[in-house]
Amino acid sequence: MPHPPRRSTPARNHLCAGWALEPAARSVDRIAFGASTDPFTEGEDTVSHKHGGAKQGLAAAIGGWSARHRKTAVFGWLLLVALATVIGGMAGRTNLTEAEEVPGEFGRAVKILDEAGIEDPANEMVLVQARDGSVSAGDPAFRAAVDDIVAAVNRTGKVEHVSSPYQSGTVSKDKRSALVQFDMRGPADDASAHVQPVLDAVARVQSEHKALRIEEFGGASADKYFSDIVDGDFRKAEWTAVPLALGILLIAFGALVAALLPVALALTAFIGASGLVAVASHSIHTSDDASSVMLLVGLAVGVDYCLFYLRREREEREAGHDAQTALRIAAATSGRAVLVSGLTVMAAMAGMFFTGIGTFKAMGVATILVVLTAVVGSLTVLPALLSMLGDRVEKGRVPFLHRMKKNSDGSRFWRAVLTRVLGRPGMSAAVAGGALVLLAVPVIGLNTAHLTLQQEADDSVAVVQASNHINEAFPGGSEPAQVVVKADGITSGPVSGAIAAFKRQAVSSGASEGPVTVTLHKSSNVAVIDVPLAGDGNDSASEKALGTLRHDVVPATLGHVDGATTAIAGSTAASVDFSKQLGDGVVPVFGFVLALAAILMLLSFRSLTIAATTIVLNLLSVGAAYGVLTMVFQHGWGASLVGAEGVGAVQSWLPLFLFVILFGLSMDYHVFVLSRIKEAHEQGLATRAAIFRGITSTAGVVTSAAVIMVAVFAVFGTLSMQTMKQLGVGLAVAVLIDATLIRAVLLPAVMALLGERNWYLPKWLEWLPDLSEPAHFPPPPARPAPVEQPVPARQPDLV
Repeated sequence: MPHPPRRSTPARNHLCAGWALEPAARSVDRIAFGASTDPFTEGEDTVSHKHGGAKQGLAAAIGGWSARHRKTAVFGWLLLVALATVIGGMAGRTNLTEAEEVPGEFGRAVKILDEAGIEDPANEMVLVQARDGSVSAGDPAFRAAVDDIVAAVNRTGKVEHVSSPYQSGTVSKDKRSALVQFDMRGPADDASAHVQPVLDAVARVQSEHKALRIEEFGGASADKYFSDIVDGDFRKAEWTAVPLALGILLIAFGALVAALLPVALALTAFIGASGLVAVASHSIHTSDDASSVMLLVGLAVGVDYCLFYLRREREEREAGHDAQTALRIAAATSGRAVLVSGLTVMAAMAGMFFTGIGTFKAMGVATILVVLTAVVGSLTVLPALLSMLGDRVEKGRVPFLHRMKKNSDGSRFWRAVLTRVLGRPGMSAAVAGGALVLLAVPVIGLNTAHLTLQQEADDSVAVVQASNHINEAFPGGSEPAQVVVKADGITSGPVSGAIAAFKRQAVSSGASEGPVTVTLHKSSNVAVIDVPLAGDGNDSASEKALGTLRHDVVPATLGHVDGATTAIAGSTAASVDFSKQLGDGVVPVFGFVLALAAILMLLSFRSLTIAATTIVLNLLSVGAAYGVLTMVFQHGWGASLVGAEGVGAVQSWLPLFLFVILFGLSMDYHVFVLSRIKEAHEQGLATRAAIFRGITSTAGVVTSAAVIMVAVFAVFGTLSMQTMKQLGVGLAVAVLIDATLIRAVLLPAVMALLGERNWYLPKWLEWLPDLSEPAHFPPPPARPAPVEQPVPARQPDLV
């Protein structure tokens, strides 16, 4: 029986951009890509091959190499991750110094002390307090408790300079409270690691004197609490976010292997980047905060990049392309989107260097390295793995989930939304834009502050309770300002006279109520003057007092000593200097990020309009996220849902950090969606039709990616520290807004209103290099029509 003729379809007869498509699939493939050989199977690189006047892009070239050298790419990636981890472990991690964390006058003071080898020990105090008015500090039971505390902490061998309240005078006015004070032995930086035996000793004394309240608080115990809580939160985030992302991917793909690939890539990228950060920390010091942010960003972008690539490859396979062609198209499209997005994220993160603040620099290095590692992995090991697996990437199908995925039209909802948006783009843009502006309005009253211990942690935490009780019993006892003086002959007459004059004027000016004490370090020619500031250390009165010392008292006294260097440290000085440095960095950071993002979009899409609209849309998204943060954490709207009651402020460094990171992360969806719109437009569709195809074809993957990002960031919103809560909520809200209101409503509405002006490039910019990929790809082979088998005639019954 002869084979039926191949079905003739418009797709097979179509002339795509002037290309005569030959009947044979192989010829179609070669002509469409402008190459005489298959770059995914032959040994010749095709970077220089022309297609439509454009060179094959870097992403496609890397994907082709990886597919041809699958084992080299896979094992090379694993070797890179292993080497980075081993070398990073051997090199060790160098953390930020206190001077790097807060530049300015505070940093100069700390640097003088560090260079002189002067280090204040970690001071601890134990509160002994009567629970009611029946006991006073003079009663035998109270004295016995104090003596037991002194003996217990001394027995640990971890403390020195223990002072009884009856000797130091640290008994409250109402005689109900007293403080036992002591210093931790050894460097202050290591004190938190050795304070636990002291805490245990205090707890035993408390169990023996239940009629009294006995609590410990100080720098070492507070640092230990924060260290423990950060480590615990980090582990919680890691063990919660990863399974959560895997579960969402399993729903998205319906197959275990496909779901595991993005998670495996993200985790290996994070592990490798951690080693690289350790090596880099010897040049640019790192911090625990940087590690937390690196996990958050690395998991989000690593999964997203792999998801973009994998979904496009699966989409082309479902359309009828063979495995090699599908992978080639994915490399040239999603691979390029990953590359552009990664470059934009890294460029945005580089803006953190303009703050001059060590913590921001550490976060910038960590996020740049983890994004770079994720991009390298996505462009190299991913196409190699997909080439090796082929359709086996669908192995491990979960019957219900796979059937649900197969039978559902994931873009149906977005098609309905987009039809209405494109039908009335003006109204859609006004409604979406108005909603974003309304969300951003609360930013006008945004209150930023350095969150105190009481704001960061819950009142149920022991160290917070101890701090509160001490502050109530001994009000106004803030950490004194430290005036550091370095001068030749620190004990000479002129220097001694200037210090004495400073002590008098510090009190007479109202900046301090005294007592002002001086500690001389003769061998280093350094004097440290402790000045108790007016106020509680965190209020405007303390800041005003600090300003009086810096601008009036110091210049009038110590400023007249020839060759003397003077700088003021202390908690109030650290807060003021950090805020000033942060404020000075806002304009350079915003300007750098906005300019660089616009340039990258201009080069990637060769459109001045797209570059401008990208900036505006991203600013709206960031502004809305700021507004939600203000409503929740400052005004308390819905604060109980995330455990943020009574915070009353947003962490001072968070808005600038969120701007940088959100501007980078929002490029994931923006570049991916715009790439598909541009691809459809260059294939001959009108702008509105290209918008419709581009957004509906990416709706499924953008939705999946957004759900994963929101879920990962929401995990951080459940952590203990208020700063981490604010970071998680801000990122989750911004991504949710970006993937829905921005990408599905405002972007298509604005592009529809602009029409062909979306692709406007003025003549004076036509010299810009063309970094775009070829947008024309071979159509999928026509599927043959089902063959109708002849029905045999009914045979007569045989009798």
